[in-house]
Amino acid sequence: MGKLPNAVLFCCDHNATRSPMAEGMMKQFYGREVYVQSVGVKADLDTDGFAIAVCSEIGVDLERHQARSFHELKEMGDDLGAFDLVIALSPASYHQALDLTRFYHIEVEHWAIMDPTGLGEGREARLHYYRQTRDQIRDHILARFGQPKA
Repeated sequence: MGKLPNAVLFCCDHNATRSPMAEGMMKQFYGREVYVQSVGVKADLDTDGFAIAVCSEIGVDLERHQARSFHELKEMGDDLGAFDLVIALSPASYHQALDLTRFYHIEVEHWAIMDPTGLGEGREARLHYYRQTRDQIRDHILARFGQPKA
């Protein structure tokens, strides 16, 4: 468990499922103590409806999340160099983060988080996998940054 960084960037493949979940939970847990954003290698998908549903179950609202890519980050007012920590939730985003941060003094971590998209037959089975992913992310966040202050 480490101290909270000033700014964290979560990333995954499309910024539609895992990284928005992580961004939403981090904001819920630590509020304004840390600046949090998320991106994808690509931003070609809308926020996943199942991700929205399972996060809503724990009070995290992803309804207004807009997917964006690493390249769109700067266009939307954030500079990669402003982040202390990049947490990649997929192998592709980890490699992209390492490549893009090679000229910055930014810590990059890879958390092996299951991609729930396409798993399970039917709504309840799919929700089961999305809950597993949500809980994996939550457990990693709490282990890395500690229990949120009440």
